[in-house]
Amino acid sequence: MMRLRRLGLALPTLILVGCTSAVKAPFEMPQAEWALPATTDGVLAQMETDVAARAQSTRDHTGNSGEGISGFKLLNRGEDALRWRLALIDSATQSIDTQYYLYHGDSTGLLFTSRLLEAADRGVKVRIIIDDIGTLAVSPSQAKLRDSMGALMIAHPNISLRLFNSSGNRNLIGRGWNFATEFEQLNHRMHNKSLTVDNHATIVGGRNIGDEYIGLNAHFNFRDIDVLGFGPVARQTSSVFDVFWNSGWVMTADPSTQTKAEDIYATQRLAMERELRQSEALERFSLAARSWESEFDALTPSLHLGPSEVLTDKPGSSGISNEVFDWVTQNLPTVQTELLVTNAYLIPETQGVAMLDDLVAAGAEVTIHTNSLASHDVPAVNSHYKVWRKPILESGASLFEARYDASIKTSIVDTHPISARYMGLHSKSLVMDRRFAVIGSANLDPRSAFLNSEMIAIIDSKSLAEELAQAILLDTSAANSWEVSLNENDQIIWSNDTESVSRQPARSGWQRFQDLFYMLFPKRLY
Repeated sequence: MMRLRRLGLALPTLILVGCTSAVKAPFEMPQAEWALPATTDGVLAQMETDVAARAQSTRDHTGNSGEGISGFKLLNRGEDALRWRLALIDSATQSIDTQYYLYHGDSTGLLFTSRLLEAADRGVKVRIIIDDIGTLAVSPSQAKLRDSMGALMIAHPNISLRLFNSSGNRNLIGRGWNFATEFEQLNHRMHNKSLTVDNHATIVGGRNIGDEYIGLNAHFNFRDIDVLGFGPVARQTSSVFDVFWNSGWVMTADPSTQTKAEDIYATQRLAMERELRQSEALERFSLAARSWESEFDALTPSLHLGPSEVLTDKPGSSGISNEVFDWVTQNLPTVQTELLVTNAYLIPETQGVAMLDDLVAAGAEVTIHTNSLASHDVPAVNSHYKVWRKPILESGASLFEARYDASIKTSIVDTHPISARYMGLHSKSLVMDRRFAVIGSANLDPRSAFLNSEMIAIIDSKSLAEELAQAILLDTSAANSWEVSLNENDQIIWSNDTESVSRQPARSGWQRFQDLFYMLFPKRLY
């Protein structure tokens, strides 16, 4: 996850944080535009019909209502996460709504954009929301690809692009100044991640559009989780998208930018196609749209069935609501027997630890999986998480921290032909009593609770919950994580299948320095 400190903005932000104004919707409300109704034909419409038939069959055998039931597939592997996104886009007949925090100018971003353009060429109406932070680039080459993709999105007549909470200045130095002088306003980000097609199918979860989320980054890849759903869950997600699309927090390209994009459209489209053909990382993926009917036919019988709710924080005239945080604090205490949590950025604070105390005291087993310093892409979070290790353990919860060299890196995280140097955790999922699977974008830290907008899918399906539980338990195994515990001297130790250590694992001395340095910064930033 790219955060402000990775952009070199944290220090000037703190120095100039006094130059702030009240948080508000920064733009005029756009003319209302709503998602198109679900299509009546196409492979995705047929998928929903098949799910409804299975749900009806279940009702006939159990007496339970089959209404409101969707079908779900857990997207556990990085390769599958991109493949099923492409399958949905290629199968679109009417509409695509997609919303992401980060959208990188890399192989994944290029392929995703290329397929959106092909869908738009077929007459599909495409709406895209990207958080303005997601348009920043970490290298000149990525900036060039970003600008090319942006121009193509802006210029295509069937694609509409809006940026969330955009800075008034588009260059890096100008943005840094805007963040420093308008910090309270620009510190609120849209962290939602979804793709909804024809209002029949959707993907919700933790992955952004970028190589490291799909297993295609040669340096560092994320272990992450999404869920693919067919049925009413698509309309639930579409309603979330519309809340943001019709808010005063998004902006479109101005007429000058539109004209410039249209002028370079043809040359940029050809350049993107050349770039795609040259990408060695994409050898496992078709570079052009294709039929996916056989894959969808094979998928239908294995889908997990269950009702769902898709919940989001909402952007309003005076800030962003905290509905996801409220749901977490109200519902996790209702767990009876077992709570399994995998969450990349964890800062539980007193309220969270008190909840763990109460759950364990009531007889529930609690297992928590998060990043170690060694696997972290944001050492600043570890700086404020580490003080909570001992209270978490003293509550009676089991605590595991991801290994950067986990065995799942090869089988689940990396996508052939890539073999990254190391991996980190980016998942944000939990299982309640092996019945409810909760999958989304929300971390368990102050930023997700009070600053970012987040979204989660709450799915009542024992079979999906069981599959997610097994994925989390695999992640916590000794080949993939350090078990954190207290020894006989009440000291914290880390143990895996090869060693035990009494100092938190790290990849380098530089990580340890960052871990100490970011303790100087307030935890509310993270």
